[in-house]
Amino acid sequence: MTTNFLFDGPEDARVTLLLAHGAGAPMDSASMTATAKALADAGFRVARFEFAYMAARRTEAGRKPPPRADKVIPEFIAAVDDLGPTNGPLIIGGKSMGGRVASMVADPLFAANRIAGLLCLGYPFHPPAKPDQLRTKHLADLDTPTLIFQGTRDEFGSPEEIAGYALSSNIAVKFLEDGDHDLKPRKSISGFSAADHLKTMAGEVEAWTRRIAP
Repeated sequence: MTTNFLFDGPEDARVTLLLAHGAGAPMDSASMTATAKALADAGFRVARFEFAYMAARRTEAGRKPPPRADKVIPEFIAAVDDLGPTNGPLIIGGKSMGGRVASMVADPLFAANRIAGLLCLGYPFHPPAKPDQLRTKHLADLDTPTLIFQGTRDEFGSPEEIAGYALSSNIAVKFLEDGDHDLKPRKSISGFSAADHLKTMAGEVEAWTRRIAP
């Protein structure tokens, strides 16, 4: 089955970002669309795709629960294959589960010079209210240059919890004030809007890609 993509940003962009969705929302959710637009406005070519279980929800097959993250690893690799050669460096990643799956396939692709880095937006370090069920073991030895954006009130991993994790020195974590799992802040409390945080995120990604893939 060929991967279907949604594209944003210029075709001749210096860097392409391949992003997968989270466990519960599709590639064209409001959050993913706003994220893709912010990154496209920063000059990236953004390619979004869906895992088969999510695509099936658009058909008569109806709603299917998300599979275990490792079960969709072949689909992420297929998306990289189907995307084909890009104009410049390729960064893979995604929202929540999408970023987690990308982190599980990143090192072999990086070693093969097929990708330049990994971008995770709201990494699910553990399930909500289950801080002992960590999803971090493979992150301790990650070789791929990685940038993670996390809201400070993300129930999948708080700044205090993340500070105690054994993460590779190749991973940088950036926190967005009062952001939730979608990086969205409460403007009345933080003084920031969701658009503010997405613009900050996109600017940081642009600066990071120039460091890792000049």
